[in-house]
Amino acid sequence: MTLESYAGDVHTVPQSENSMEERGGGELFVPPLNFAMVDNGIFRSGFPEPVSFSFLQSLRLKSIIYLCPEAYPEVNREFAKSNGIQVFQFGIERCKEPFVNIPDEVIREALQVLLDTENHPVLIHCKSGKHRTGCLVGCVRKIQRWCLSSIFDEYQRFAAAKARISDQRFMELFDISNLKHSPLNFSCSKRYTNTIDY
Repeated sequence: MTLESYAGDVHTVPQSENSMEERGGGELFVPPLNFAMVDNGIFRSGFPEPVSFSFLQSLRLKSIIYLCPEAYPEVNREFAKSNGIQVFQFGIERCKEPFVNIPDEVIREALQVLLDTENHPVLIHCKSGKHRTGCLVGCVRKIQRWCLSSIFDEYQRFAAAKARISDQRFMELFDISNLKHSPLNFSCSKRYTNTIDY
């Protein structure tokens, strides 16, 4: 057993000499920075480094939505190609307040790819998984009819001290009225609403 200390508390963690092999072949799964599940078949993160490739393979991704204007690095392109993953790039410039311009039309194009379940499982990412990814996920939450305070709370959990008022304003003003997907077309909530007896 090893001892680990968290905020003054000491916890024992059982370990064996073969603990890596016991987890399945000795492969260590490291998720990308800011990784989280958004909904069934939809994930978000910061930029995936090669150390995270084994983890991403376990998700059996069909698609990646890349929200940066820079070319996708060769190592990431090779990973995607060798795993049959289609990469959709929507180049949104990295901006800092007060000069933030999130292009509405680019978010709409990305949403069309994201809402098409033929592209699932899908990973959405930018550099850090905070602002550009947060705005796209916030727009998904509007489609799912989340209240604004919950959308902003989720955004702030990932952006932390770097949360931008302009990003939140963009999500608040983003018009979903002309999007043809209903909130239950791709959400796991559909499964539960159909099984409840009233």
